[in-house]
This record gives sequence, C-alpha cells and structure tokens, in this order.
Amino acid sequence: MTESRGQAPRTGQYPSGGTATGPTQTMTVIARSWTWTLGAALVTLVPGVLILVWPDETLHVLAVILGLCLLLNGAFRFVTAFSREEHGERLPALLAAVLYVLAGVLCLRNPMQTIAALSLIVGLVWLASGVLTLYTAIAARDLPHRGVVLGAALLGIVAGIVVLALPAESARALTRLLGLWLVLLGLVELGVAFAWRAALRRSGGTPPGAPASTA
Repeated sequence: MTESRGQAPRTGQYPSGGTATGPTQTMTVIARSWTWTLGAALVTLVPGVLILVWPDETLHVLAVILGLCLLLNGAFRFVTAFSREEHGERLPALLAAVLYVLAGVLCLRNPMQTIAALSLIVGLVWLASGVLTLYTAIAARDLPHRGVVLGAALLGIVAGIVVLALPAESARALTRLLGLWLVLLGLVELGVAFAWRAALRRSGGTPPGAPASTA
C-alpha cells in the first residue's frame, strides 16, 4: 500500500522552511521524490507478476517472495513516513512500516508454513495498512491527488478482507489471488507515483528523477 504525502517541497528545503542538513531531513527529501514512490510500487508489482507467472512453484518459494516483498515495503514505508510534516501524520506510516517488517520476518522465519497461514499474515497486513493509509489520507493537509490515495487505501482494505474471508481449500487459487492483488496494488501505486511527479512539476519542486539538494 502507498502512504500519502504532503505538499511538494521546494528543492533543497525542509518542510519547516529550513535547509535539509541532518539524517531526518535527508530522508524527508528522499521520501518526497516521485522515484522513491515508483520504487515502492515496483516492489509490490514485481512479486505479484512472479507469483502469477509461476503459480505452481513450491510453498517455500512463495513464502520467500512474499516475505521479501513485505520487508522491502516496510523499508520503503519507514522512509516515506518522514515525508509528512506533522508527527501526528507520521505515526500511522511508522506503524505500517513496523507491521510490514514483522509480517515479512514471519514469512521468512518459517517458509514451509501453510498457504492458509501465509494468506492470514498478508491479509491482516493489507487490511491494517489500508486502514492506516485511509486515516492518513483523510487527516493530511494539502494532499495532492487525495482521490488516488484514498482509492489505494480502499483497495488495500478490500484485498485484506477478500483474502481473509476466503477458505483455504485450494492452495493454487489462493496463490493466484495473492498474486492478482499484488499486481493490482502495484498498479495503483504506480498511478500514485506519476500523480506525485505531476504535483512536483506543478509546484516547482524537485525535478522528477533528479537528486534533491541538501545544501
């Protein structure tokens, strides 16, 4: 799932108006780059494509793919949390990052667990992350393309509910379902990334793809 971002900053500026000089400010500049959002989208999209292309691979491979996907998403979300100006808006993103990391560790710690267990872990993560993103999208001020972010949040909530509600009667069916939802979520996050690029261009912020100045 994609976390919301605030108003696009000017090049080399920290949201409070000062210059980006410390580690936190540096992470803020990185998180506000549209290419960072693009990377997070690809981390979700690529595993989904792999699962759909090779649905008959072993459960061990599926668990490793899902575990790495969750861990990388957690890392992206941790840095993305620093794109929020208000600490109250930053907390949901940090909670989602911790949730993703814990779920990734659970998948990798015991990769031979059942498909039902994997579905339970992923479904709970998507549901909780969708709720947190929905809260952030509603509470955030000056949020560009709020509708796109709200759509991504609702898609995550629906994905979590569907995965949790379906019985684990067919491992192949659940594997395809997980892959399909990953692809859909990845495509929505791609849309958010390009919407963020458009917002940066309109605001005169950091040019797309160019490293932000920390001077």
